[in-house]
Amino acid sequence: MKRYFLEVAYKGTNYSGWQIQKNAVSVQEELNKVLKVLFGDKINTLGSGRTDTGVHAEQQFVQIDLEKDLTIDYLYKINRMLPEDISVREYFVVNSESNARFDAISRRYEYRITRVKNPFLFGLTYFYPRPMDVALLNNASALLYNYFDFQSFSKVKTSVENFLCTIYRAEWEERGDLLIFHVEANRFLRGMVRALVGTLIEVGLGKMSIEEFKEILDKKDRKAAGRAAPPEGLFLCEVKYPKEIFFKE
Repeated sequence: MKRYFLEVAYKGTNYSGWQIQKNAVSVQEELNKVLKVLFGDKINTLGSGRTDTGVHAEQQFVQIDLEKDLTIDYLYKINRMLPEDISVREYFVVNSESNARFDAISRRYEYRITRVKNPFLFGLTYFYPRPMDVALLNNASALLYNYFDFQSFSKVKTSVENFLCTIYRAEWEERGDLLIFHVEANRFLRGMVRALVGTLIEVGLGKMSIEEFKEILDKKDRKAAGRAAPPEGLFLCEVKYPKEIFFKE
Protein backbone atom coordinates (compact mmCIF):
# COMPACT_ATOMS: atom_id res chain seq x y z
CA MET A 1 0.00 0.00 0.00
CA LYS A 2 1.13 3.52 -0.79
CA ARG A 3 -0.22 6.67 0.80
CA TYR A 4 -0.96 9.59 -1.49
CA PHE A 5 -2.10 13.16 -1.01
CA LEU A 6 -4.33 14.43 -3.82
CA GLU A 7 -4.41 18.18 -4.43
CA VAL A 8 -8.07 18.93 -5.11
CA ALA A 9 -9.86 22.11 -6.19
CA TYR A 10 -13.60 22.66 -6.40
CA LYS A 11 -16.34 25.20 -6.80
CA GLY A 12 -18.56 24.54 -3.81
CA THR A 13 -21.79 26.09 -5.09
CA ASN A 14 -23.55 22.78 -5.81
CA TYR A 15 -22.29 20.89 -2.76
CA SER A 16 -23.13 20.57 0.90
CA GLY A 17 -19.45 20.99 1.69
CA TRP A 18 -16.45 18.70 1.57
CA GLN A 19 -17.55 15.99 4.00
CA ILE A 20 -20.03 13.20 3.23
CA GLN A 21 -23.47 13.84 4.73
CA LYS A 22 -26.79 12.03 4.67
CA ASN A 23 -29.32 13.25 2.10
CA ALA A 24 -26.92 15.82 0.60
CA VAL A 25 -24.32 15.82 -2.19
CA SER A 26 -20.74 16.48 -1.04
CA VAL A 27 -17.40 16.85 -2.79
CA GLN A 28 -16.02 13.86 -0.88
CA GLU A 29 -18.88 11.67 -2.08
CA GLU A 30 -18.25 12.60 -5.72
CA LEU A 31 -14.53 11.90 -5.41
CA ASN A 32 -15.12 8.59 -3.60
CA LYS A 33 -17.45 7.35 -6.35
CA VAL A 34 -14.82 7.94 -9.02
CA LEU A 35 -12.01 6.34 -7.02
CA LYS A 36 -14.15 3.26 -6.33
CA VAL A 37 -14.82 2.79 -10.05
CA LEU A 38 -11.14 3.10 -10.94
CA PHE A 39 -9.60 1.13 -8.10
CA GLY A 40 -12.30 -1.43 -7.37
CA ASP A 41 -12.29 -1.44 -3.60
CA LYS A 42 -13.80 1.06 -1.25
CA ILE A 43 -11.33 3.90 -0.93
CA ASN A 44 -11.20 5.85 2.33
CA THR A 45 -10.52 9.55 1.82
CA LEU A 46 -9.48 12.06 4.47
CA GLY A 47 -9.49 15.77 3.72
CA SER A 48 -7.13 18.35 5.18
CA GLY A 49 -10.21 20.05 6.61
CA ARG A 50 -13.91 20.65 6.15
CA THR A 51 -15.46 23.31 4.01
CA ASP A 52 -19.10 24.19 4.59
CA THR A 53 -21.98 24.26 2.12
CA GLY A 54 -21.26 26.59 -0.80
CA VAL A 55 -17.62 27.24 0.17
CA HIS A 56 -14.93 26.83 -2.49
CA ALA A 57 -11.41 25.39 -2.42
CA GLU A 58 -8.47 26.29 -4.59
CA GLN A 59 -6.32 23.83 -2.66
CA GLN A 60 -7.67 21.01 -0.56
CA PHE A 61 -5.49 17.97 0.17
CA VAL A 62 -7.06 14.51 0.34
CA GLN A 63 -5.35 11.42 1.74
CA ILE A 64 -5.84 7.99 0.15
CA ASP A 65 -4.13 4.59 0.38
CA LEU A 66 -3.77 2.49 -2.78
CA GLU A 67 -2.32 -0.89 -3.65
CA LYS A 68 -1.88 0.23 -7.26
CA ASP A 69 0.54 2.96 -8.28
CA LEU A 70 -1.17 6.25 -9.00
CA THR A 71 -0.04 7.55 -12.40
CA ILE A 72 -0.64 10.46 -14.75
CA ASP A 73 -3.01 8.22 -16.72
CA TYR A 74 -5.10 7.65 -13.62
CA LEU A 75 -5.07 11.37 -12.91
CA TYR A 76 -6.43 11.99 -16.39
CA LYS A 77 -9.18 9.39 -15.91
CA ILE A 78 -10.15 10.78 -12.50
CA ASN A 79 -10.64 14.23 -13.96
CA ARG A 80 -12.58 12.91 -16.94
CA MET A 81 -15.02 11.20 -14.58
CA LEU A 82 -15.40 13.94 -11.99
CA PRO A 83 -18.01 16.70 -12.40
CA GLU A 84 -16.77 19.85 -14.10
CA ASP A 85 -16.68 21.76 -10.82
CA ILE A 86 -14.21 19.36 -9.13
CA SER A 87 -10.60 18.82 -10.21
CA VAL A 88 -7.67 16.75 -8.95
CA ARG A 89 -4.71 18.91 -9.87
CA GLU A 90 -1.82 16.79 -8.67
CA TYR A 91 -0.84 13.83 -6.53
CA PHE A 92 2.03 13.28 -4.12
CA VAL A 93 3.49 10.18 -2.53
CA VAL A 94 3.91 10.64 1.23
CA ASN A 95 5.20 8.41 4.00
CA SER A 96 2.75 5.92 5.46
CA GLU A 97 2.37 7.84 8.76
CA SER A 98 1.45 11.14 7.13
CA ASN A 99 -1.99 12.52 7.90
CA ALA A 100 -3.66 15.07 5.63
CA ARG A 101 -5.55 16.65 8.50
CA PHE A 102 -3.22 16.56 11.48
CA ASP A 103 0.10 17.14 9.69
CA ALA A 104 -1.04 20.44 8.20
CA ILE A 105 0.88 23.30 9.81
CA SER A 106 -1.33 26.11 8.50
CA ARG A 107 -4.34 26.87 6.34
CA ARG A 108 -5.01 30.07 4.43
CA TYR A 109 -8.43 31.39 3.43
CA GLU A 110 -9.60 34.35 1.39
CA TYR A 111 -12.99 35.99 1.67
CA ARG A 112 -13.79 37.88 -1.52
CA ILE A 113 -16.27 40.76 -1.72
CA THR A 114 -17.16 42.49 -4.96
CA ARG A 115 -18.37 46.06 -4.61
CA VAL A 116 -19.67 46.20 -8.19
CA LYS A 117 -22.25 43.77 -9.53
CA ASN A 118 -20.36 41.41 -11.82
CA PRO A 119 -22.17 38.49 -13.54
CA PHE A 120 -18.85 36.72 -14.09
CA LEU A 121 -18.20 36.62 -10.35
CA PHE A 122 -21.71 35.52 -9.39
CA GLY A 123 -21.47 32.66 -6.89
CA LEU A 124 -17.73 33.28 -6.44
CA THR A 125 -17.90 36.51 -4.43
CA TYR A 126 -20.19 38.24 -1.99
CA PHE A 127 -21.78 41.22 -3.73
CA TYR A 128 -21.79 44.02 -1.15
CA PRO A 129 -21.79 47.53 -2.66
CA ARG A 130 -21.91 49.56 0.55
CA PRO A 131 -18.68 51.55 1.14
CA MET A 132 -16.43 50.39 3.96
CA ASP A 133 -13.39 51.96 5.61
CA VAL A 134 -10.51 49.61 4.76
CA ALA A 135 -8.23 51.24 7.35
CA LEU A 136 -10.75 50.43 10.07
CA LEU A 137 -11.05 46.87 8.76
CA ASN A 138 -7.29 46.38 9.00
CA ASN A 139 -6.99 48.05 12.40
CA ALA A 140 -9.63 45.73 13.80
CA SER A 141 -8.10 42.68 12.09
CA ALA A 142 -4.71 43.47 13.65
CA LEU A 143 -6.23 42.70 17.06
CA LEU A 144 -6.56 39.05 16.04
CA TYR A 145 -2.79 38.56 16.37
CA ASN A 146 -3.13 39.22 20.11
CA TYR A 147 -5.76 36.55 20.73
CA PHE A 148 -5.77 32.76 20.80
CA ASP A 149 -9.29 31.88 21.98
CA PHE A 150 -11.85 32.47 19.21
CA GLN A 151 -14.95 30.96 20.78
CA SER A 152 -16.90 34.11 19.86
CA PHE A 153 -16.48 33.18 16.19
CA SER A 154 -17.14 29.45 16.36
CA LYS A 155 -20.37 27.64 15.56
CA VAL A 156 -22.09 26.73 18.82
CA LYS A 157 -22.67 23.06 18.05
CA THR A 158 -19.15 21.73 17.63
CA SER A 159 -17.19 18.86 19.16
CA VAL A 160 -13.78 20.58 19.45
CA GLU A 161 -11.85 20.23 22.69
CA ASN A 162 -10.83 23.90 22.69
CA PHE A 163 -11.20 27.11 20.71
CA LEU A 164 -7.51 27.95 20.48
CA CYS A 165 -6.03 29.15 17.17
CA THR A 166 -2.85 31.01 16.27
CA ILE A 167 -3.37 33.68 13.63
CA TYR A 168 -0.43 34.19 11.25
CA ARG A 169 -2.06 36.67 8.88
CA ALA A 170 -5.20 38.80 9.00
CA GLU A 171 -5.46 41.70 6.57
CA TRP A 172 -7.73 43.28 3.97
CA GLU A 173 -6.64 44.06 0.44
CA GLU A 174 -8.28 46.25 -2.20
CA ARG A 175 -7.87 44.80 -5.68
CA GLY A 176 -9.86 46.76 -8.25
CA ASP A 177 -13.54 46.24 -7.45
CA LEU A 178 -12.68 43.42 -5.04
CA LEU A 179 -12.16 43.67 -1.30
CA ILE A 180 -10.34 40.56 -0.05
CA PHE A 181 -9.79 39.38 3.53
CA HIS A 182 -6.66 37.23 3.84
CA VAL A 183 -6.45 35.06 6.94
CA GLU A 184 -4.00 32.28 7.81
CA ALA A 185 -3.78 30.24 11.00
CA ASN A 186 -2.60 26.93 12.35
CA ARG A 187 -6.26 25.85 12.58
CA PHE A 188 -9.76 27.25 12.16
CA LEU A 189 -12.98 26.62 14.03
CA ARG A 190 -16.23 25.75 12.25
CA GLY A 191 -17.69 28.89 10.72
CA MET A 192 -14.85 31.02 12.08
CA VAL A 193 -13.83 32.92 8.94
CA ARG A 194 -17.38 33.79 7.90
CA ALA A 195 -18.23 34.93 11.44
CA LEU A 196 -15.09 37.09 11.54
CA VAL A 197 -15.90 38.67 8.18
CA GLY A 198 -19.52 39.32 9.07
CA THR A 199 -18.47 41.05 12.30
CA LEU A 200 -15.61 42.99 10.70
CA ILE A 201 -18.00 44.33 8.06
CA GLU A 202 -19.86 46.05 10.92
CA VAL A 203 -16.58 47.76 11.84
CA GLY A 204 -15.90 48.76 8.24
CA LEU A 205 -19.38 50.30 7.99
CA GLY A 206 -18.81 52.32 11.16
CA LYS A 207 -21.57 50.49 13.02
CA MET A 208 -19.13 48.91 15.47
CA SER A 209 -16.05 50.47 17.05
CA ILE A 210 -12.70 48.72 17.29
CA GLU A 211 -13.12 48.71 21.07
CA GLU A 212 -16.49 46.94 20.68
CA PHE A 213 -14.85 44.39 18.37
CA LYS A 214 -12.22 43.79 21.05
CA GLU A 215 -14.98 43.28 23.63
CA ILE A 216 -16.50 40.56 21.41
CA LEU A 217 -13.16 38.74 21.34
CA ASP A 218 -12.96 38.99 25.13
CA LYS A 219 -16.50 37.71 25.75
CA LYS A 220 -15.92 34.28 24.12
CA ASP A 221 -19.61 34.15 23.23
CA ARG A 222 -20.87 33.55 19.67
CA LYS A 223 -24.03 35.53 20.42
CA ALA A 224 -21.92 38.65 20.92
CA ALA A 225 -20.46 38.54 17.39
CA GLY A 226 -22.16 39.53 14.14
CA ARG A 227 -23.89 37.37 11.57
CA ALA A 228 -21.84 35.05 9.39
CA ALA A 229 -21.00 36.34 5.93
CA PRO A 230 -22.49 34.27 3.06
CA PRO A 231 -20.55 31.15 1.94
CA GLU A 232 -20.05 32.08 -1.72
CA GLY A 233 -17.23 34.53 -0.96
CA LEU A 234 -15.09 32.06 0.99
CA PHE A 235 -12.16 30.14 -0.51
CA LEU A 236 -9.75 27.67 1.07
CA CYS A 237 -6.64 28.79 -0.82
CA GLU A 238 -3.65 26.99 0.65
CA VAL A 239 -2.77 24.18 3.04
CA LYS A 240 0.86 23.96 4.18
CA TYR A 241 2.72 20.86 5.32
CA PRO A 242 6.30 20.14 6.37
CA LYS A 243 8.23 19.81 3.11
CA GLU A 244 9.80 16.51 4.09
CA ILE A 245 6.55 14.54 3.90
CA PHE A 246 6.23 15.06 0.12
CA PHE A 247 7.98 12.79 -2.37
CA LYS A 248 6.75 13.46 -5.91
CA GLU A 249 6.83 10.39 -8.17
